[in-house]
Amino acid sequence: MQKRFIPAVLVLSVLLAMFVVCGLQMERTRARFATGAEVRRVYLTFDDGPSTVVTGRILDILKKEDIKATFFIVSDMARTRQETLSRIAKEGHSIGVHSASHDYARIYASDEALLSDIDECAAYILQVTGIKPRLYRFPGGGHERQKELIRERGYTIIGWNAVCGDEEIKDATAWELSQEAARTSKGKDPVILLLHDSARHRATADALPAIIAHFREEGCVFCAF
Repeated sequence: MQKRFIPAVLVLSVLLAMFVVCGLQMERTRARFATGAEVRRVYLTFDDGPSTVVTGRILDILKKEDIKATFFIVSDMARTRQETLSRIAKEGHSIGVHSASHDYARIYASDEALLSDIDECAAYILQVTGIKPRLYRFPGGGHERQKELIRERGYTIIGWNAVCGDEEIKDATAWELSQEAARTSKGKDPVILLLHDSARHRATADALPAIIAHFREEGCVFCAF
């Protein structure tokens, strides 16, 4: 008679072991989210747009992947692409000032010229989207002496610490861009990844799914400023 109970005992033992394993995994997950440990943040940031085709494709990918990103706008580019700029705002992405013209000689002619460029771009973003931008990224990178002037205007200056190589690598393929994003972001937390969405950066849009997949495989969480 006792032999009939052996399979039932084995089944109960297996079920008990499964419950223990699941419980331990849930505790690890709870602890990870409670403390922030092991959760690496990634900010996807796009400069020099919007463009019609490239920005549109990027927005399609971000929508599919349920990711919010940050777009630094060139208002001269946006004047003929109001629908794309509006879409960026409507889909919940963060919008920052990059420049009105992206013309370095004009922008950096003087402190007054820089601030005028920022004001022009910000005013256009506000006009089209109803959003008063509070993020700023320097065209061409940081300029230490002028940062305080910009902060006094109420802006948070956003740099970057990783690149996909879409400006650095000539004629890069989508695979090369995804590999460069992985290489330059290694060991960074948070990762602030610089990408571009102007018309000539079609390979960047092509690379974006692989870039997202790489960070997801590493357990990262995507954020916007």
